[in-house]
Parts: sequence; structure tokens; C-alpha cells
Amino acid sequence: MTMSMVGPGLTTTSYKKRKQTKRTKAQQLKFEQQHREYNKSMKRIHAHDQMMSVEDYDLYVRGLYKPKAKKFKELVPTAVFQRPQQQQYPSAGTGIGNCTKKESPTYSGERQLLGIATMHKSNMVPIFADNKQEAIDIARMRR
Repeated sequence: MTMSMVGPGLTTTSYKKRKQTKRTKAQQLKFEQQHREYNKSMKRIHAHDQMMSVEDYDLYVRGLYKPKAKKFKELVPTAVFQRPQQQQYPSAGTGIGNCTKKESPTYSGERQLLGIATMHKSNMVPIFADNKQEAIDIARMRR
């Protein structure tokens, strides 16, 4: 029967709480073993505040456990660390070395450099005026 078939204002869910059955001795022993395992695993992962008593664990298993509210300490800021003032030393001055600008290099060879050709990928080859045939050969070269 679907909800659309039921008359207006009626529901089909039951709100009665079911009575919990008593545990047998075997079930109680198994429950206590599970409780010890739970506390052991909480201790293993350093969550000591998550460990529970048997009564709390029983409520936890049944879904009725309400955790206790934690009380937080008020954070009191500490004084900011400040390094003690160091002694100030005077500058050494500019009398250490010569600080003139370096001259840019210029070509002063006997042969006249016409340019640079790329032979293969990024292989750069200088082209001189006395050997123009080499430039022609590089230009004709295929990849």
C-alpha cells in the first residue's frame, strides 16, 4: 500500500518504541569483549578521551549516547618574543675595490664575421667573409 492510497492525514509509520530484549550470558561476554577492543583501539590511536565505561559503551552501541561537553581553557596569549638589539657596526665604505663598468667585448680578429647560421636544430655555426660557400651549404641542408 503506498502513501497515495492512504486517506489524508493518516500515516503508516509506527512511532512506538520497541522494548529491548535482555542479553544472554554469551551475548554479554561478547559485548564486554567488544568494549575492551574498542577501548584498546582508542588507546592505540592516542584518543584517550574517547574511551568509555561499560554503561556509556552500551548507550553508544544502542545509539543513545550523548557525549559530554568539553570544557575549554581560556587562551592566554604569551608575550611576543623579541630578539635583543644587536650592536650596530659602521659600514666598511667604498674603498675596497674598483667599481667601474666592464667594457663590452668586441670582435677584433683578422677574419670578418658575417653572421651565425643554424646548421642542425640548435647547432650554431659562425659564417666568415672568406668562406661564403659554407653558408650556402648550410642553407641548402635539410632537416
